[in-house]
Amino acid sequence: MKKNMGGMDRIIRFLVAAVVIALYYFEVIGGTLGYVLLGLSAVFLFTSFVSFCPLYTLVGLNTCKVKQ
Repeated sequence: MKKNMGGMDRIIRFLVAAVVIALYYFEVIGGTLGYVLLGLSAVFLFTSFVSFCPLYTLVGLNTCKVKQ
């Protein structure tokens, strides 16, 4: 897998996932919406750790800076 996510994208995804997990933990969100958002958060965490987003590949987006 070739990296296609920049540092800012990774930070934003991580923060969004952390907020959703905290909201679920403190029972602000729950039910089906909570499970869907937790699943999305898991995807956000995984993609932020590996620096690769399959959706970016489909649309041809690359926010990772190229090393020269």
